[in-house]
Amino acid sequence: MCGIAGWIDFQRDLREQVSTVRTMVATLANRGPDDEGVWADERAALGFRRLAVIDLPGGRQPARAEEHGQTLAVLVYNGEVYNFRALRAELVSRGHRFHSDGDTEVVLRSYLEWGPACVDRLDGMFAFAVWDPRARQLMLARDRLGVKPLFYSRVGEGIAFASEPKALLAHPLIDAVVDTEGLAELLTYISTPGKAVYRDIAEVEPGQVILVRQKSMEKRRYWSVASREHTDDFETTVATVRHLLSESVAAELVSDVPLCTLLSGGLDSSAIAAFAGMASSEQVRTFSVEFEGQEENFRRDHWHQDNDSPFAVEVARHLGTRHEPVRLRTSDMVDPVVALATLHAQDLPTPIPDMDRSLYLLLRSVRERSTVALMGEIADELFGGYQSFRDPSLLSSGNFPWVAMGLKKSPLGRSTGLLDKSLLTRVDVPGYSRDHYAAAVAATPWLDGEDDQARLMRQTGFLHLTHWLPLLLARDDRLGMAVGLELRVPYCDHRLVEYAFNIPWEMKNADGMEKSVLRAAVADLLPPSVLKRKKSPFPVTQDPGYGRLLREEFDAVMTDPSSPVRPLLDEQSSSELFRARRPIESTGWGERRDVEMVLQLDSWLRQYQVRLEL
Repeated sequence: MCGIAGWIDFQRDLREQVSTVRTMVATLANRGPDDEGVWADERAALGFRRLAVIDLPGGRQPARAEEHGQTLAVLVYNGEVYNFRALRAELVSRGHRFHSDGDTEVVLRSYLEWGPACVDRLDGMFAFAVWDPRARQLMLARDRLGVKPLFYSRVGEGIAFASEPKALLAHPLIDAVVDTEGLAELLTYISTPGKAVYRDIAEVEPGQVILVRQKSMEKRRYWSVASREHTDDFETTVATVRHLLSESVAAELVSDVPLCTLLSGGLDSSAIAAFAGMASSEQVRTFSVEFEGQEENFRRDHWHQDNDSPFAVEVARHLGTRHEPVRLRTSDMVDPVVALATLHAQDLPTPIPDMDRSLYLLLRSVRERSTVALMGEIADELFGGYQSFRDPSLLSSGNFPWVAMGLKKSPLGRSTGLLDKSLLTRVDVPGYSRDHYAAAVAATPWLDGEDDQARLMRQTGFLHLTHWLPLLLARDDRLGMAVGLELRVPYCDHRLVEYAFNIPWEMKNADGMEKSVLRAAVADLLPPSVLKRKKSPFPVTQDPGYGRLLREEFDAVMTDPSSPVRPLLDEQSSSELFRARRPIESTGWGERRDVEMVLQLDSWLRQYQVRLEL
């Protein structure tokens, strides 16, 4: 796992600009603490930071293919290709010779053999760039689901690219500018394919290849989820899901460094831990998160019906894993160092900073024992685990279901209750999301002959995969890589995604509970209490002390005349809260989230020197 960056310019001699690429790469040091490399010729400069996971002695980058003293291609690559051994054997049979044992050289040689079409043969999570000096062409590519990130910006007579926006913002010709559309993207909490919040930065879309030449930029989608008739009966469907998931977990256990799984005690992560135990010759190591005082402070709310910890311990005991709970303190959650680290990891404020910080702290602790962790992300998107699949008022809202849920509580946008109303009117979060909702619905791959209910549920699944899932994958990647931990996502195997997407809703909801097919697929592997447990999101602290600490930070912002967020605040509501002098509400999506957004915006505007053009 790594961080990559580069600059291509068809007019400028980039051998004189290596220091710029080194500066870009330096911002990605957390993604690759083990090694660094930069390569340059007249038109291209490519940089790399490495987290060594496979082929520890080899795998150095930028990776070059040379013949008779001529450079054929240069690669910088971030990710894991799980079928690299099979590809390597095929390439050897075609005459290629290898000098390393990992997947990096396999990706490079695949490009030499098949050109940009090589992506069709790669199974895994990846983002990479290949500079081909013979064709004077740069290829950018991203995996099918977008597990690994890749951003770019047009610069002069060329393009700059990087794993994260911060590396692009380190380029002297790229500024941190956010306009009205970018702020709407930030506050809406959808992921518009290809869109980054910063005005001059875009993102390679999942399943996309971009070819950059001197006079052109060609974009090609090589994969997207497709609709197919599902003809399997329920028992066959369950067996197929079990086979595909178990195969995916087994493939993702390949590692030359310590590996573990994250275990919440919910269905999704417990299934991953169970299959990992079946496929591994060693005792699986598992980690869970819990909060100091959670036993005393826990209260049921709309999302959390019970405490995770007892279920995680029960699953670990049932499966025989080597389990370790990671206990978090409230003071750590509001530690300015932690707050800045999570903001810097994601380059943006988010509506759920407390979840970000608790995940960051969990992953930081896990990194002390492991370098790779498997997690249970996206099972809800595949098998219909969210309320947004089941609430008719959300499904018929004319907006993304999760956005409609937030607009019920905050009509101008989630976590915006303290922001200036005239600003929010100009940004128009509801209108922005409705417009993109209409475009997303139009792009849904319909299946002929489906009734209205089946079409609605297919549409809902498609919206979650294309506009919600990327937010989660981005968070996981950034927070994991911020501590040098590689997170793997077995549910993102594209074969499993293709199959699960087409399972009819009546099967996914067969027993009246969410994710019926997945429950049936692991019914003999997990304790009954977990199989019957309702969906519970990643936990948040409910310690009243968290609200008191938020109050101190909010008061500091309100009394700082140089605060950059102050001009964005609604004078009446922010002043009323300031004068109240009470702890901030420590639960729910109202006051707590509003204050957290203000604090993040203040830090972001300061740290990134963002220029708002609204």
